[in-house]
Amino acid sequence: MDVVALRTLTVTVTGHTKITIKLKRIVVIGASSSSNSINRKFARYAANLISLKKEIIELDLREYEMSIYSEDLQHLSGIPKKAFDFKREISNSDALVISLAEHNGSYTAAFKNIYDWISVIEADIWCSKPILLLSTSTGARGGKTVLESAHNRFSINYKFKIPFFSLPNFNNNFDSDEGIIDIRLNQDFQAVLIDFEKIINES
Repeated sequence: MDVVALRTLTVTVTGHTKITIKLKRIVVIGASSSSNSINRKFARYAANLISLKKEIIELDLREYEMSIYSEDLQHLSGIPKKAFDFKREISNSDALVISLAEHNGSYTAAFKNIYDWISVIEADIWCSKPILLLSTSTGARGGKTVLESAHNRFSINYKFKIPFFSLPNFNNNFDSDEGIIDIRLNQDFQAVLIDFEKIINES
């Protein structure tokens, strides 16, 4: 089936006049393998707030578990199909929302392993797609260490500016119905989201 055909919306404007709107395909990655990942919740929340006609595709890292990357394994067995599947979802997207969980100051093992595998498919790891980079945790720093590390790494010679935002103290500052409940944090987040939407529209 034609992927493009699945990404269109036909609406009636006046009378029998119909127009077809191409939906933006937003791929959401909560960079944790936890079944209760707050970063998956935060990434999904952010994607839903994007004020564009869109479809949201969420990539669950648990569905892309692979052997730990090594050059020896790559030479022996090649690149796993799941790495190509993950990469294909990125390639077929119009934009990415990635929210990073932090384990001991760095990426989770689940995300790092996928990142390592897809990085050997081609140099342009994120397929030059607009990226919104997020992090959150239950602590006061909100995953800032891994967020800053990823932002510095992903931004090197990247086609687009990468907006980023960290939400501290998730359990106190986020409500499943209301979203970000701290007024100042919400204002900062909304500004980052507007910046991201502009980048998508100009891409």
